[in-house]
Amino acid sequence: MRSSLYAGWMRNILLAAAVLAAASPAAAEVLTLERIFGSPSLEGSIPRLPRLSPNGELVTLLRNRAEDRERYDLWAIDTATGEARMLVDSLRIGSGAEVSEEEKMRRERARIAGTKGIVAYDWSPNGETILVPLDGDLYLASLDGEIRRLTETAATELDAQVSETGRYLSFVRDKNLLVMDVAAGKERALTSDGAGPISWGSAEFVANEEMGRDQGHWWSPDDRHIAVARVDESGVEVVTRAAIGADGTRLYEQRYPLAGTANAVVDLYIMAPDGSGQVKADLGSNPDIYVARVDWMPDGSALLVQRQSRDQKRIDLLRIDPDTGASTLLFTESSDTWVAVDDDLKALKDGSLIWSSNRSGFNHLYRWKDGRWTALTHGDWAVAELDGVDEEAGRVYFTGNVDGPLEQHLYRVDLDNPGKPVRLTESGWWNKTEMDDEASRALVYRASPEQPSQVYLADPNGKRLAWVEENALDASHPYAPYLDSHVLPTFGTIKAADGTDLHYEMLSPQREAGKRYPVFVQVYGGPTGRQATRNWTSPLHQYLVDQGWIVFSIDNRGTPDRGKAFADALYLKLGSVEVEDQLAGVEWLKQQPFVDPEKVAVYGWSYGGYMVAKLLEAAPGAFAAGVAGAPVTQWELYDTHYTERYLGNPSIDPAPYKAASALPDSAKIADPLLLIHGMADDNVVFENSTALIAKLQAEGRPFEMMVYPGATHAVTGEGRQTHVWKSIERFLDRTVKAAP
Repeated sequence: MRSSLYAGWMRNILLAAAVLAAASPAAAEVLTLERIFGSPSLEGSIPRLPRLSPNGELVTLLRNRAEDRERYDLWAIDTATGEARMLVDSLRIGSGAEVSEEEKMRRERARIAGTKGIVAYDWSPNGETILVPLDGDLYLASLDGEIRRLTETAATELDAQVSETGRYLSFVRDKNLLVMDVAAGKERALTSDGAGPISWGSAEFVANEEMGRDQGHWWSPDDRHIAVARVDESGVEVVTRAAIGADGTRLYEQRYPLAGTANAVVDLYIMAPDGSGQVKADLGSNPDIYVARVDWMPDGSALLVQRQSRDQKRIDLLRIDPDTGASTLLFTESSDTWVAVDDDLKALKDGSLIWSSNRSGFNHLYRWKDGRWTALTHGDWAVAELDGVDEEAGRVYFTGNVDGPLEQHLYRVDLDNPGKPVRLTESGWWNKTEMDDEASRALVYRASPEQPSQVYLADPNGKRLAWVEENALDASHPYAPYLDSHVLPTFGTIKAADGTDLHYEMLSPQREAGKRYPVFVQVYGGPTGRQATRNWTSPLHQYLVDQGWIVFSIDNRGTPDRGKAFADALYLKLGSVEVEDQLAGVEWLKQQPFVDPEKVAVYGWSYGGYMVAKLLEAAPGAFAAGVAGAPVTQWELYDTHYTERYLGNPSIDPAPYKAASALPDSAKIADPLLLIHGMADDNVVFENSTALIAKLQAEGRPFEMMVYPGATHAVTGEGRQTHVWKSIERFLDRTVKAAP
C-alpha cells in the first residue's frame, strides 16, 4: 500500500523521472549538485505509467522532455518493432490553464506535484482511443494522431474514466458525477447535490492519501451499472492551513481528519449509466468504517466491497447485489494489530477468489472457493503483490522476496496444484511487474546497483520480448561522464536486541589503509519504507561518496517485507524499537576501523525527519549532527488512517501518542540540528516544525533552520532542490567534517 510519508521522502531523495533524449558522450566529469538536479535526469529515461494496449500491440507511457524534466507527453512504442512515437504533444494541445486547487491537491496525493503537461491517461477497452486529461479538460486521442476535445469548461474535470465497453465517459465536475455518451458528445449529470461537504464519484482524502484508492466510481464489465461513492465530510474537522509563499500567505480551509477525530461518511450507490434505478449498497449499520476497495465480479453479477473497521483490525468482504443493494458477508480477515489494505483480490470466472493474508505470519496468497481456503504460497518470505492470473493455463503470477529481502522478483505458481514458486526474472535485481487482464504479457520494471531503471515487455515465462525503455548505461547515457567514480553498495546484517537480523546497505569511497571516514546515515525507519535493497542508488548518494562520506542505511524492525512479527514491533510504540535498531547500527559503525566515530551524521525526511529528532533525543552525543527534513513531531497532527493504524485512536487512549511525540524530550537535543520544511506543506504540516522550534527556543537549545516558501511536502524545482542540498552540505561540512 502506498504511504504518504514514505513517498514524500522518496520524492526528495530520488531524482525526477524520465528524459526524452540521452546526453552526448562525454569525458569523465565531476558530479555536482547542480547537475544532479538539472535536466536531463542522470537516471536516464524512466517512463511514467507504462501500460499495454488492450490488444498488446502497443505500450503507452508518459515521457518528459530533455529540456524540461517536469513536462510530460504521451508516447507509444510498437511492441513488435520497438518504434517509438509521440501520440499527444502537451504543448501543442494544452491550454496552459491553471488547474483547480482540488486537482493540485490530488497531484500532491499522487506525489506528482509540480509536474506539467499530461499526468494521467486511460485506454478505452476497445483499444481504439485514449482518454487524456490536460490542463483541467478532457481530450480523446486516436492512434492515428487525431485528437478530439471533449470538455471546455472553467471547472476541472476529475477522476475521468472510460467505461468498460467504451461507450461512456464518466468524470467529476464541481463534486457531481457526469456521464458522457462518447459518440454523441452529450453529457448528463447523474447526481445533483454535490456541494460543500458533499461530493460524488471521487475518493475521499484518506482513501487517496493512505489507502491507495484513488477512484470514487466503478463501471461494471457490461456497462449496465456504475457504482458511485457519496462522500459526506460534514463531520470532518475544518482546519485552516497556511500556505506561506514568497508573495504572501494564503489561508485554506481544509476538511482534514486528524487522528482521533471524525472521518468522512462514505456511502455506495449503484445506478444505470443514465442515473436511473439508483440503489444504496448495504454496508452495515456502523457508518464509522472505511470503504477500502470496490471491485466487480467478472460477469457484473455482483460488487465486491472490502469494508475495513475504524481500528483497522478487521476487513470484511461483502458481496453486493447491484439490483437491490443487499449485501452478503463472504468472509472476514482480522488481526490483533492491523490488517493491511492491498490490491490482491482477484475474482475468477468460476466464482472463486484470490486473496492475500498475513495469517501465517507472512503475506501469502490463498484461494477461497465455496467457503474453503487453499494456500497458494507459503514460507518465511512475503508476497509483495498479486500481478496476474491466467485462468486457462491455471497459473498465478506474483512479485515477492522468495530469494531474500534484498531482491524482489516475479514468480509463478500453479493455481490447482501449487508448489514451489518458479522465478521468472533475473537474480540480482529489484523488480516490479504489471500484467494484462489475461496474464499473457508482463511489463517488468527493474533496476540493480549497476543499472538504473529499465522497462521491458515479457511473455508469461519471463522471456523478454521487447524493450520499452532499455535505458542502457552506455557512452550516450546522461550518467556516463560520472561512471568512473560510481561505487557499488555492500550489504550485510547486524543483530537487533532481540536477535533479529537487520539488513544494511553501505556505500564507501575507495578506502586508504589506516584512514577513518565520516559517515552519512540515511534514515527512514517507518513502517512502509525500505532502504537496503539491490536497487539503483541515487546519484545524490554517489555525490556524497565523492565528497568523502560513507553512506549507510539500515532497515530496522517495523519496516516491511520481513513478515508480520517484524512489522508489528512498532504497534502502539512508534519512536521506540526503530530508534533502538538505528542506534545499534551506529554502534556497529563506530566499531569499524575505517569509520571516524566522532563524525557520524544522520539525515532523514518526513518519517525520517521524525527519526532524526528521536535519535538525537535518545542518544545525545551519538551523532556529530542531524538534519531533519519535514519531520513529524506530533502524531495528533497526522491523519486518521495512517496514524491510528500504528498508534490507535487518541480519543480512546492518548498514551501511545504522548510516548511517540518528539516534543517532550526536545530539551535532550544537544547536538547540532538543521531543520528543513516547506512552508505550504499539507501533508506533514508546517506546525510540526514550528512546535519543535518553539520548544527548542523556550529550552534555550540552539539549532539551525531552512524553510521554503510555497513548497509542499516535496520541495520541488531544480533550483530549490539544489539549494536544499547545498544547505545540508554546508551545515555538515561545518559541524561534522571540520569538527576536531
